[in-house]
Amino acid sequence: MKVSQKGLYALQAMMALTRRYNQGAIRIRDIAYEENLPEKFLELILLELKNARIVESVRGAKGGYRLRRAPSEIRLSEIIRLIDGPLAPFGDAEQLRVLIDRDPDHSALYKVFLEVRDAAARILENTTLADLIARTSTGSASETRKKTSHRKTSRKKKAELKVLPMLMRGEG
Repeated sequence: MKVSQKGLYALQAMMALTRRYNQGAIRIRDIAYEENLPEKFLELILLELKNARIVESVRGAKGGYRLRRAPSEIRLSEIIRLIDGPLAPFGDAEQLRVLIDRDPDHSALYKVFLEVRDAAARILENTTLADLIARTSTGSASETRKKTSHRKTSRKKKAELKVLPMLMRGEG
């Protein structure tokens, strides 16, 4: 499974929208600041999410973006597939099944890839944005202070975060 930097930014933006779900629309600038994301890149991501009918834009003084559906109805798999494509490490599930049938010498390898894909898909399809926020909000007050402190120093640490997508793609 590949989660690109764009995919990671999309998930972070969706978490910001989820945290403020009952507060109306949120400006791109506020999401970008809150999540320390590049504003112009975030615009493109939110437009893609809007075209997929996951978020909607609101015009006017209180305009911005908001979720179209409840956070409990938006699965991580939906966002990742939209931004980064199939969940499989090598093609999609159907392509893997075809390879298993057509290439008996390597079918054991393709079966492992299919098992990895199925396990990842199960987790991502059973995890919603609401689940993520519930996991995050179980933290203590000191963790909240750490997050605030992190925003101040996050530009320096941003380079460290770029390792995550590479590890998920198996490059690290």
